[in-house]
Order: sequence, then structure tokens, then C-alpha cells
Amino acid sequence: MRILAIDPGPEESALLDYDGDLGRVLPKATGIKANAEVLQYLQEQDAFGANGPLVIEQVCHYGMPVGAEVFETVWWTGRFCEAAGDFIRVPRLTVKMHLCRSARAKDANVRQALIDRFGGKAKAIGTKKAPGPLYDVKSHLWSALALAVWAEDTQGGSRHGH
Repeated sequence: MRILAIDPGPEESALLDYDGDLGRVLPKATGIKANAEVLQYLQEQDAFGANGPLVIEQVCHYGMPVGAEVFETVWWTGRFCEAAGDFIRVPRLTVKMHLCRSARAKDANVRQALIDRFGGKAKAIGTKKAPGPLYDVKSHLWSALALAVWAEDTQGGSRHGH
């Protein structure tokens, strides 16, 4: 199953194109991109529905005050979902529980769980001469990959639009 996953941000977002059948990140669309560029990419996906849903991190409230950046991220999240049409929003906590079995998991724990899943660092990331399936995954792309893997494991191709 092919999955587009987004870790949204207020100005830039991590867009990851993942092919679950091949077990690798597809570099064509993958990267940290300006939100306007991500939106344009989603709008240009004519056959998007045939490829699988957009999986996007759902911004959740944890009782703390938030600033303008969070509201801007929420606004972009809505625009991305509208452009994709077929989407699944999932809270970060759900993904952490799925991959690490702990609500206390940090980004480093999630990254390690993903590396382990793909065969350890040498096999998963590889080297410049012999890149692994996660070679191009950096920064916020790890969060986007976690979303894609969660969707692959739990959604089994079902599509929600919620």
C-alpha cells in the first residue's frame, strides 16, 4: 500500500511518500517542504485515491496554552486534508503507543523503533554507496514515517476521510 504521510508545521511540513509493498521511502515527493509546496503537490495528485490515504498528525490539546504557531499548523492541516480528500488524522500519542508501547516515548525512541523494524541501522539507513530503505529519512521525516508505518499496520488499506 502506498501512503503519503505529513508531519505538519506552521511554515514547513515533512512530506513522506512511503511504499509499504516495497518497504521503502520513495524519494520523489519526500522532504521537508514549504507548506504551499506540499499543498500544491496534494492538489496535483490526480490518482491520489488509488494510491492510498493521506495520513497526517492530528494536533491535540494537552491542557497547556498554545501560541500562534499551533493555530497556523492546524490551519495548514485542514488545507492539506481538504486537498487530499482521502485522509486519516492520527494523534502522536496513538503512534507512539503503537510503535513503542509507551506514552512516555520520545522522538529518539520512535526513531529507534523504526530503525529496528527495518533491520537495524546498517540495513535500514545504510551508507551513501549502499543506501538502505530509510537513507533519506531525516529530521521531521521520522515522524512522518512513523505515521505511515502506523497506517500500514492498523488501517490495512481502509480509507476514512475523517
